[in-house]
Amino acid sequence: MLEVSNVSATYGKHSALQDVSLRVGLGEIVVILGANGAGKSTLLRVISGICEGEVNGEVTLDSDRLTELSSDQIVERGIALVPEGRGIFGDLSVKENLLLGAYSNRARRDEDANLGSVLKLFPKLQERQGQIVRTMSGGEQQMVAIGRAMMSAPQILMLDEPSLGLSPLLCQELFQNLRVVKKLGIGILLVEQNAKQSLAIADRGYLLENTRITHEDTAARLATDPAVQKAYLGVSSENSNINLTGDAKGKSDLYSETVPVELRPQPRRSANQQIGLDIEDLVEGASATSAGSVSAGMPISVTQKEVERAAAPRLEVVLKEIELAAKNARTNSTMQKETFAEKVNLTSVALASNASADVKPPVIEIYRRPRVQVFRRHDGDFERE
Repeated sequence: MLEVSNVSATYGKHSALQDVSLRVGLGEIVVILGANGAGKSTLLRVISGICEGEVNGEVTLDSDRLTELSSDQIVERGIALVPEGRGIFGDLSVKENLLLGAYSNRARRDEDANLGSVLKLFPKLQERQGQIVRTMSGGEQQMVAIGRAMMSAPQILMLDEPSLGLSPLLCQELFQNLRVVKKLGIGILLVEQNAKQSLAIADRGYLLENTRITHEDTAARLATDPAVQKAYLGVSSENSNINLTGDAKGKSDLYSETVPVELRPQPRRSANQQIGLDIEDLVEGASATSAGSVSAGMPISVTQKEVERAAAPRLEVVLKEIELAAKNARTNSTMQKETFAEKVNLTSVALASNASADVKPPVIEIYRRPRVQVFRRHDGDFERE
């Protein structure tokens, strides 16, 4: 078991960790949740022996003190880190990257067996052992980084933001693989921004806020904690029913709780519903208004029938004007089409006759005679000839 007791880390006058304590057992997934700058990555660096700041406290693995050991000695004890950004060798092949993970004495004797386990865990790497890593996708490179760490035969595997930059589908595949790693008896300490998926596979979790551990509980309880949901799952405390199983009902509930009412897709409404009035009423009102403009002397308290009778002549005139305009438009369109067709036919006939006679069409050049004006000075004035 990995145990961290009252660990503090400072970079000069800046405090990165304060009295942090946690534990990770074999065959257990423990997730650390926290905002950016809370100290999550610094904690992993302290455990792996690569923290550049001043460290106080104690880190033990199976009662062996690790605090004063170098990073390679910590790897020999059985702790491997997959850093943020993967840290792979892009110009080397997949197999070369994996074999570099087996440089420790504890891993060399079982190098072939560990390589077989990694390739079984990540079948895509089996067929791409000779491929240069920098030519692979982000998800495949993450597989190489995790596989290289597992080649050291670790007891505790630490991962810093493994899903960073991956698509949702690759994230889901990654977390499924971590479940398989857990079944191998390896303890996993996971720092992850994807709180929902990490809590779904984790056994326990810690909240790291402002360089301190503020809460510890099982993953199931953390997932239903209102404060955790509000801070990391995007759910308000009033609507805190989260379904981590991923079924359709859970997704629907999560959507209805997290998306504001004004941003949800609305059902299609009829024109009457959109404007709040009946279209027929609007037409009648417009007719009444038109009638009022025609007969200015008509009192306002007239009946509807009188309004319709007064509006009838004006409506007939408008309808006739519309009909006449439509007729003219159709006539003009027909004439334009016939004129265009005649021009096309004439052009085709002319081209055909020229082609048959093998005579090129004449070229007409027009020259304009220049105009010359002569002026002669006479008695102080100009006289034009």
